[in-house]
Amino acid sequence: MNPSFQELIKHKFPDLSRGQKKVAEFLVNFMEKGSLYTAGQIGKEAGVSETTVIRLAYALGLNGFSDLQELMRNEWLSSTESKEAASKPIAEEKKPFSEWLSPVDEKELSQAVDALIKSDQVYIAGFRESHTASYWLYYKMNQLRNHVLLSFPTGFLLETLCNLTSASTVVVFSLPRYTKEALEVAQQAKKQGAKVIAITDRRLSPVGQIADITLLAGTTEHILSLLALSQIVISSMQQRDEKTAGKRQEHLEKLYAEQGIFLE
Repeated sequence: MNPSFQELIKHKFPDLSRGQKKVAEFLVNFMEKGSLYTAGQIGKEAGVSETTVIRLAYALGLNGFSDLQELMRNEWLSSTESKEAASKPIAEEKKPFSEWLSPVDEKELSQAVDALIKSDQVYIAGFRESHTASYWLYYKMNQLRNHVLLSFPTGFLLETLCNLTSASTVVVFSLPRYTKEALEVAQQAKKQGAKVIAITDRRLSPVGQIADITLLAGTTEHILSLLALSQIVISSMQQRDEKTAGKRQEHLEKLYAEQGIFLE
């Protein structure tokens, strides 16, 4: 059985020239254009010469650009038919996205972002099922500011909480079934004068009742609702404190490069 266009690109990609790799990535991402455009048009879109596009076909072991385009066209038509067949269930999956962020109050979001930027430290707490979302928020926020701490999946250290001050902010994920750890963290933070931001499903949830700021998740049945809300928080912080976030990200990029963390 002959390899598909995508499989052929994946197999040959490491051996391609820099220009050919640019064309290959363009064709993989825009297969419809690749199926219909001329070699010159593809080259212009990919930022290379027409000759580079033609040479890619030969580098892939094909007889020429026409063979490459036929291979792409067959795969594109096949994928289009598959997408049409799957469109209904996908549409059902996408439907909740518009509902997840609908309860978010812009004023409270602004207050939360302001507190997260100005605090001397931020402690993020999420237990059991909520820990996945809390870890994501912790990781992303660490790219924007310093002194960000995270709870354990099943508990917390009082030695860490005792460092909270009136200038600190604690973010608590508290969703059904509500854990006693989430409430205890919020209560301890309040005792020490720290600001508490609750990410919860209702204002009168156990943590919502004592929080200074409450950000409501549209649904608690899908982890993506929590990640979507967390992404809004991160994006807002990045835009409002662009200078500080930019400097930290620039420093991190240097460290990443020194350690060879990322391949590209």
